[in-house]
Amino acid sequence: MPLLTATDGTRLAYHLRGTGEPLAVLPGGPMRASAYLGDLGGLTAHRRLALLDLRGTGDSAAPADPATYRCDRMVEDVEVWRAHMGLEHMDLLAHSAGATLAMLYAARHPHRIRRLVLVTPNPFALGIRATPGERLAAARLRADEPWFPRAFPAFRGWLTGEADFDDVFLPFFYGRWDDTARAHADAEPEQTNEEAGERYLAAGAFTPRETRAALAALAAPVLVHAGGADNNPRPALARRTAEAFGRGEVTVQPGAAHYPWLDDPERFLDGVLSFLDR
Repeated sequence: MPLLTATDGTRLAYHLRGTGEPLAVLPGGPMRASAYLGDLGGLTAHRRLALLDLRGTGDSAAPADPATYRCDRMVEDVEVWRAHMGLEHMDLLAHSAGATLAMLYAARHPHRIRRLVLVTPNPFALGIRATPGERLAAARLRADEPWFPRAFPAFRGWLTGEADFDDVFLPFFYGRWDDTARAHADAEPEQTNEEAGERYLAAGAFTPRETRAALAALAAPVLVHAGGADNNPRPALARRTAEAFGRGEVTVQPGAAHYPWLDDPERFLDGVLSFLDR
């Protein structure tokens, strides 16, 4: 397990898996250890993945100053990591809330990005997000599922602020609620730094107008890979995200939700590799 030191002295860890051209990977959560990404549906057979544990998660140390969990404060962690790996420029893949960090990094260090893949991204950095109504509309598409009658009222209550998060609606985040999905969901609490997650999106982290201007000028090609059954982002929001980039494009994986590499690994690999290997 390679280690590096951030500019503030925090020790960061990352994990190397697979063979082939390097692909740097940022996890989501926010602030979930990279272990949940696994081999990204078999992507390790085609690329050598370098998966960063963000500060305070996984095998990376907690910082002395908790304020550095804020997303924009971690951009330089990514830059130090890139330099440590000896990459002049890099292919970068980011999932969910990790895509926000990737966008801020690309805006600040555009010449370091060769290709950028955003998997089911939450585009907080662009000043846009899914509305409760959009998320509930996506959830209603799952009405034929046996777990829907119990899950939907709890999900609606959480989105409207009338109830707390409830594990009963976790199936909405997976295209298939099977044993693989259950095990993946069960591992989430021990993999996530909740305090850090609360600070990740703290006030002051984002300047959408400036970020949009920088990303519109980004020379690198960008893929936004969405799930057809995902509630955040919905395919329409994924398309709006791609439009923020000068060379953005979208793929929508049918039947997939927030973790498309689990729902259909072959379709996920086809979408991502056809972009990376172009």
